[in-house]
Amino acid sequence: MKKLMAALLLAGACQTAFAAGIDIDNAWARTTVPGMSMGGVFMEIENEGKADDVLLGGSTPVAERVEIHNHINDNGVMRMREVVGGLPLPKNQEIVLQPGSYHIMLMGLKAPLKEGDKFPLTLRFKNAKSKTITVETKTPAQSSMPMHNMPH
Repeated sequence: MKKLMAALLLAGACQTAFAAGIDIDNAWARTTVPGMSMGGVFMEIENEGKADDVLLGGSTPVAERVEIHNHINDNGVMRMREVVGGLPLPKNQEIVLQPGSYHIMLMGLKAPLKEGDKFPLTLRFKNAKSKTITVETKTPAQSSMPMHNMPH
């Protein structure tokens, strides 16, 4: 009986630590103009869990699909490319999604993203449960998110 209780307590503690997992702050989307079919979303993602994780993608009612992108230097030309296999989220580290680096790409926008608009975005992870956040549309100058250098 003592072993069973210890196992249950340990399982509960592990589940609590795992649930603490992913923290997302400062989510914002860049405004778009009529006719644009894509839009960018930026945020800070901190993996507070006990294990590495991976951001696999997501969904939102404002776009047909959600992809994770990065900018790469292709022979001196900066290009956006989808991150195949997802974005690694090392344990106890923060990854900043920002213009010119990693970001969420909304593909097939159903309407322009206007300043002040808010919409839900559900993010899907390899290990952590999916998380729905609220994204506010802003012009880049309005974002309070600091600009960090991102490792590649």
